[in-house]
Amino acid sequence: MHAAIVLLILILTYIGMAAGRIAWLQVDRTGIALLAVIALLASGEMTLDDFGSAVDLPTLAFLFAMMIISAQFAESGFIDLCARTITETRYGTATLLALTVAIGGGLSAVLATDILIIAIAPLLIAGAQSRGLDPRPLVIALAAATNSGSAATLIGNPQNILIGALGRLNFWIFLAVCAVPALFTLIVVFLVVWLQWRTRISQTVLAATLDAPPITVHPLDRNQTIKGVVALVVLLILFATPLPREIGALIIAALLLASRKITSRTMIAAVDWPLLLLVACLFAITGVLDRTGTAAQIVDFLTDHGLLPGSLVLLTPYSLVVSNTIGGVPAAMLFLQLWPSAPPGVFYALALLSSLAGNLLLTGSLTNVLIAERADRMGARITFAEHARAGVPIAVISIGFAVLWLTMTKTLPVLPGS
Repeated sequence: MHAAIVLLILILTYIGMAAGRIAWLQVDRTGIALLAVIALLASGEMTLDDFGSAVDLPTLAFLFAMMIISAQFAESGFIDLCARTITETRYGTATLLALTVAIGGGLSAVLATDILIIAIAPLLIAGAQSRGLDPRPLVIALAAATNSGSAATLIGNPQNILIGALGRLNFWIFLAVCAVPALFTLIVVFLVVWLQWRTRISQTVLAATLDAPPITVHPLDRNQTIKGVVALVVLLILFATPLPREIGALIIAALLLASRKITSRTMIAAVDWPLLLLVACLFAITGVLDRTGTAAQIVDFLTDHGLLPGSLVLLTPYSLVVSNTIGGVPAAMLFLQLWPSAPPGVFYALALLSSLAGNLLLTGSLTNVLIAERADRMGARITFAEHARAGVPIAVISIGFAVLWLTMTKTLPVLPGS
């Protein structure tokens, strides 16, 4: 009976995750996860002590530290500089699009994607509108480039951080496995968006809405930018040492918080607290699943029927479906809870494929949703069909290449048992 209650709450939670909200209520995925935790507490299936023990604090600490490091670049004006570099180029729309893809993809590999998008998207849209250009192709390209670039590293997006931390993956091996498919995808993003929008980017005029939210501009502070770059370089160096990555990241975050120019309140306010709460709640929900023994039963069932996703033929559709339904972070959490002892190759492939799968649909990743929301507020609404028109070919081509690459590098076999 206890297992049935837990399983019912878990199923309802992930149905809500797939829907993205609760009908007739303004409750998003974080709210759904929080309600599920409260339901488990109220039913007696979990205590507050169980909640505390289920949360992996090193992973949460690492996520927090990466957001602080990313906030340093936003508050120093560096991301504003990147946006101006894109929109003020005078070498034509092809160069404008190429810079959007290159800068968006490059920054997403080392900075928290949510903080990056919140900072750069409004500036990019406003810059395109000021030049009389249609910002929609740039918005689509930025979203796809961010998803693709973040696939290259263990710190590129939240699900990669989770998979890397809980799977105990090596940062540099991950880079060797995933960097080439990520770079290939950035080229695909440029080509697909350019072929589809090249005749409309300078012919369609979309004026900014009168009620568009004000854009926060950060003047460039060279010293603070240099401080952020040095912090990031030191962090990458620390990844090659025995020091736990969350401790190294927290030390660097602490040094950045101790600033004479940027207040600690400003830096802490930039942290995506709803995302951290979502991760904490998912730790608790999936932890209860493990304590009831249900997780082991599911794994045994999948193993007995040859459905355990330890091969590309099974892992690829899993990544594609779950990333575009329940979301990358919830999908990674569920996978890690059900099969925590998976071979490293499975974790590398899962991180890569789930990141690239986020390009398929508008709802496929948090990055897509964040950019679309900001574009809509500024009069550059992206429809589901417009995104899918570019997203589907980008996802199909990039995932196809990724599967080929993972096979060639022998990261994961194509068929089970091979």
